[in-house]
Amino acid sequence: MEQLPEDWQRGLVIVAHPDDIEYGAAAAVARWTGQGKDIRYLLVTSGEAGIAGMAPADAGPLREAEELASAAVVGVTEVEFLGYPDGRVEESLALRRDLAAAIRRHRPELVVLSNFGDTWGPGYVNSADHRAVGRAGLDAISDAGNEWIFRELADLEPWTPRWAAVVGPKATHAVDVTGTIAQAEASLAEHRRYLEALSSEPITDQVRAVVGMATGPKDGFPAERAVGFELFYFAG
Repeated sequence: MEQLPEDWQRGLVIVAHPDDIEYGAAAAVARWTGQGKDIRYLLVTSGEAGIAGMAPADAGPLREAEELASAAVVGVTEVEFLGYPDGRVEESLALRRDLAAAIRRHRPELVVLSNFGDTWGPGYVNSADHRAVGRAGLDAISDAGNEWIFRELADLEPWTPRWAAVVGPKATHAVDVTGTIAQAEASLAEHRRYLEALSSEPITDQVRAVVGMATGPKDGFPAERAVGFELFYFAG
């Protein structure tokens, strides 16, 4: 397994919900911000349907606040929410357009996406929002560089990132995160109310289990802890 390229300066992480980044990529984000890279987050929803027993009108602002705090732990200060309905995101032209516009605004060299396959592994179905956002995001990278697909974005200069890196089970490349595990755990722990709703186990135990699963050793990659990515090439 190869090292993910790190000869770039600006990255954009696009996911469906608050906590999606912290369940996979946050340890890599902490490494990159520690290198002085400019990392930004784009969340398609506010996760307002994600807490049982809490109305979306209350859960949305809470989950946005938890995500902002979580991002700050790993050195990310620019976080954008698109306001799509949690749990009802469709892989639509409108979503592709909005993601292409964001890519043109932020002008990243690397776009990070979450797993958009049908499953996380045998017996574990991926969510509809994850599938829609990931697939639309991959298409939006090409859309952002084409001046004719979404002509209503003409006021934003076309931009094509160099790579897309998808967190998930089909990793071709990896990032050594041995030195940023504590930051990743602290980042996920900021989603306290969400985690409390998921399980009665102590937050610390949940966080260690999740981050441990996301950052285990990768076959063929010489690091004690690593995040794996499937890498796609676009420009340059």
